[in-house]
Amino acid sequence: MIWSTNYGRLSSQTLFTMFFAGREFAPKCIIDGVNIQDWLQDHFISAFGALADRIRDTAADLYDECIVGWDSMNEPSEGLIGYPDLTKSSTKQTAQLKKGPYATPAQGFRLGMGTAQTLENWEFGGFGPSQKGTVTVDPQGLRAWLDPSVEPGCVSERWGWKRDPEWTLGTCVWALHGVWDIASGEVLQPQYFHPNDAEPVFTAEYFRPHWQKWAARIRSAHPEAVHFLQPPVFVPPPPLDEADVRGRLAYSTHYYDGLTLVSRHWHWYNADAVGVMRGKYSAPWKAAKFGESAIRQSFQEQLAILKNDAPTILGDYPTIIGEIGTPFDMDNRWSYGYTDGGRGLGNYKNQQKALDASLNGCDGANALNYTLWTYCPDGSHKWGDGWNLEDLSIWCADDLRSARPPKYASAGSSPSLSVDAATRTPLLDRGHALDVTKAALSPTKAMSATAFDITSVASWDSAWDFLTDGARAVGAFVRPFPRATVGTPVRWDFDIAKATYSFIVKVSADDAPPTSATNPDEASPPTELFIPLVHYAAPEALLWSSSRDGDDGNTPDVSALDVSSTKSKRSAADLSMQSLAYADSPGGSSTALASGGMQLALEVKVSDGRWDVLHGSQTLRWWYRVPARGEPDVEYRIDIKRAGGPIRTHANGRPVLSGEAVQEEWSLGQVCTDLKNWCFST
Repeated sequence: MIWSTNYGRLSSQTLFTMFFAGREFAPKCIIDGVNIQDWLQDHFISAFGALADRIRDTAADLYDECIVGWDSMNEPSEGLIGYPDLTKSSTKQTAQLKKGPYATPAQGFRLGMGTAQTLENWEFGGFGPSQKGTVTVDPQGLRAWLDPSVEPGCVSERWGWKRDPEWTLGTCVWALHGVWDIASGEVLQPQYFHPNDAEPVFTAEYFRPHWQKWAARIRSAHPEAVHFLQPPVFVPPPPLDEADVRGRLAYSTHYYDGLTLVSRHWHWYNADAVGVMRGKYSAPWKAAKFGESAIRQSFQEQLAILKNDAPTILGDYPTIIGEIGTPFDMDNRWSYGYTDGGRGLGNYKNQQKALDASLNGCDGANALNYTLWTYCPDGSHKWGDGWNLEDLSIWCADDLRSARPPKYASAGSSPSLSVDAATRTPLLDRGHALDVTKAALSPTKAMSATAFDITSVASWDSAWDFLTDGARAVGAFVRPFPRATVGTPVRWDFDIAKATYSFIVKVSADDAPPTSATNPDEASPPTELFIPLVHYAAPEALLWSSSRDGDDGNTPDVSALDVSSTKSKRSAADLSMQSLAYADSPGGSSTALASGGMQLALEVKVSDGRWDVLHGSQTLRWWYRVPARGEPDVEYRIDIKRAGGPIRTHANGRPVLSGEAVQEEWSLGQVCTDLKNWCFST
């Protein structure tokens, strides 16, 4: 099942049409005395409203602190609204993708009534879907519509609603409205959902009225809520009245790399999907992008188009990419060890490339916030996220290195932690349950109560090991990021391979903090950057416990870790714990290796000001001068790289120890496969 292809199927098309335009296109569908459009929308809005009221009445302190706002319907669709000809496939349905058997709406109507149909069969290639013959689908008389026996007297025994007698159960609702004839199968009104010459604007004519009612209901319980506006995927949002918005809005469009999502493979070619949907190209093949650099640049350009929707249509409001991610069950679940003799178990290199390319699209001048889909603690290799085999979660219990049987354990890992099959409770070798929370958060004697020593947890051999265990493509989704800024972010850029990060911020006199009445000379707050240990760990945070070699495990063997680039190594003495330093002049540069619970090895250069790393954390603080009133705006830049070079890892993600061989995988076979797929798809 692929979420995006379901938009073109009978159930989705019917339900979305009823929800947004039932009064216009399904007037006979009356339930509890109202049209199905009002019934569905009122229940949808009432459900959200009841939740909002419950939070207000029982936990009001969550509002504006924990809960800052509400997102609208997830990935809505036009359904059949505006469909030009029910007997043909539409090229105008912007959210519609084709893969596998694909029915026109007319064929879908007939299938829904149990009649066999010969359908187009589609494959998804480098330039999108292409037809590959036909396939016959025979439901053998099974109907998609509710049997009349379940509602005697037009009343639902289970739910209690009363359906109007004109809404005949067991029959296609579109046949009831004269769109087609069941006996002959003939479509009587092919333009039924597109009755006028003018193209209907779904977002303005159908989506916006519902959203306005929904937003008003939420605001009655949560007056300061930020409303996250989410139109159909890649479709521009409708203009909104300021009376509806009240200065509290964020555009929450979604973005996925459609080729990778649908094909479940990371290709060396891709296409500008947003550009195609927005009519940027005269022919689809012109949207093709070849090579990773071109693909990454294209993703940034596509996301720039989406970001520009907000200021162009909505006004001065921010954009957050409400969903972004990549599938992890690529290549027939090669990374799960299901194919190729298990050689790929734990190797998420292609998923990391794909996810990094998408998230890099949010970087650069876009400087976009985003939310990853999704984290599912009960996901598995066999069933994915647990919903129709979707598999996009960035963490999975089946990827816990510490929980794998010894034969699957990665090089250098410890089989000291197993998982109880019935309760999934972590177990130590001795069979005792491990309280991970207490073990991880217990302060140690050598540290303040505000810090904690992750390396003290018996199940993991280092802070780095603890933070990455169970994570997939961790190098892509754990990225440096500005957590709080004095000024406006201009751009940021992150290079996984080089472990380099740059951040530019624009600062004006308006960014100066209010003068404290008690302390007029109070310093400005710092800009705070999240600098992940995953990419910038000092050797002390990366080493496996040396207790395996017979010592007490308290003295890390720094020399055992290969933190070199392909050029030169720094000695263990060079990488030993040093005191924190900071740059205190324009153009200054300094190195810091922070000791404590979370160690970072950083080389930092700033164009102005000073910086430090908050002890025991992954937070870099940067102070700089804010222009005085009347002075021009100024841009400041910080450049960060890992002292000693990027962390080298094995294919399974574990750090490379000094002297260990790293197997380089020859990719000619994969390139040939990709080339063959691309040639046949075009």
